Amino acid sequence: MIALLYTTFSTKKSAQDIAQQLLEQRLIACVNIFDNMTSMYWWEGKIQKDDEVVMIIKTSKANVNKVSSFIEQHHNYDCPCIIRLSVDGANTPYQNWLLENCKP
Repeated sequence: MIALLYTTFSTKKSAQDIAQQLLEQRLIACVNIFDNMTSMYWWEGKIQKDDEVVMIIKTSKANVNKVSSFIEQHHNYDCPCIIRLSVDGANTPYQNWLLENCKP
């Protein structure tokens, strides 16, 4: 089975650096990085507004905890957003490719 993780970063470079490391360790098969996003959120009692980068990570369900832990350890935010998204399914060729490219 496959899983998606949604996370954000302060810069495209920091997202790419973590993506590269996760790919090299074969914990993930693919990421999509979207820059130029505006985030508004509560932090330290005030509404904040920042430019951020979104990363959607494609991995196996077996690797979700390892990927989440890696991001938490290497992220520059005090409280990084790491959201696990449910996947009902995927086309068989893509799912097979993804699982073949993630080591357990």
